Amino acid sequence: MSYLTALNLKREPFSTSPDPSFFYRSKEHYTALNRLEIAIRLKRGLSLVLGDVGTGKTTLSRALLQSFTDEDDFLFHMILDPAFKSEYQFLTHLTKLFGISPFFRSTIDHREAIEKYLFQKCAEEHKTVVLIIDEGQKLTQPHLEILRTLLNYETNEYKMLQLVILAQMELLPRIKRVRNFFDRISLKYMLNPLDECETGNLIEFRLRQAGYAGDKSLLSPEAIRKVYEYTQGYPRQIAVICHNAMEHLIMGDCEIVTAELIDKIIEQERVWN
Repeated sequence: MSYLTALNLKREPFSTSPDPSFFYRSKEHYTALNRLEIAIRLKRGLSLVLGDVGTGKTTLSRALLQSFTDEDDFLFHMILDPAFKSEYQFLTHLTKLFGISPFFRSTIDHREAIEKYLFQKCAEEHKTVVLIIDEGQKLTQPHLEILRTLLNYETNEYKMLQLVILAQMELLPRIKRVRNFFDRISLKYMLNPLDECETGNLIEFRLRQAGYAGDKSLLSPEAIRKVYEYTQGYPRQIAVICHNAMEHLIMGDCEIVTAELIDKIIEQERVWN
C-alpha cells in the first residue's frame, strides 16, 4: 500500500519543495505577500524580505508569482542562486534573463542594454518588469552596486525595475554598510517563525490541501505541541518532522500521531545533529 493511499491523500502533504498551493498564509506570511504585491503594483522599486533558514521565503516568492498569474502587463524574472563570480558574469546573466541580445563584451555595454530594455518595456510598452532574487545573502558588494545602478533607472513617476530580494539575516549588516543601497529599500520585512497555534494550523492546512478529508486531525494536540517545541515554528522543519510522523503512522498501523511518537522521531533526528 502506498503512502498516499494509506492516508487517503491525493498529494504528499509535507514536501519541502516550494509549492505555492501549500503556502500557509500565517499572519506574517500573508502580510508579507500583500505588501510585496502592493509594492510591485505601485512600482516602488526595491523590496527586501529577510528571514532565517526554513522560514518560508522561497515558497513566499512562488506565491507572489502566483498572485500575478495571467496578468500580461507584469514580466517576472527570477534568480534562484546569485553566486556569480564577477560583476561581468552577473550582468551577462541579467541580459540573458531579460532576453536581451546580442552578446556584449563590456560591463558598460551590458548596463546600457539593460537600461534600454527597461525603458522600452516600461515607458514604451507600459509593462512592469520584476526581478526576484532568492538566496540574496550570496550577493556580494559588486552585485549590490549593480542592483543599485539598475534602481537608478526611473521615469518621473516610478522605478523601471521592481526588485525583490529574499535573503537570510546575514545580508542585513552587509547592506547597511552600503548606505546608498539601503536607503533605496521601499519595503523592509522580517519573516519570523510560526507560533504554536499557527504550527497546528499549518499542519492541518497542508493535510487538507493534500486531500485529507477525515473528521479528526491526524496529530493529537500534544503531538502538535511537541512538533512546535522542537521546530520552534520553522515551516521547513515542521514539514520534515510531520513527513516522518506520517511514515511512522503507516508502518505502525496507528490512527493518530501521538506525543510519544513525535518524541521518538525527535530522538532519531537528534542523532544526526
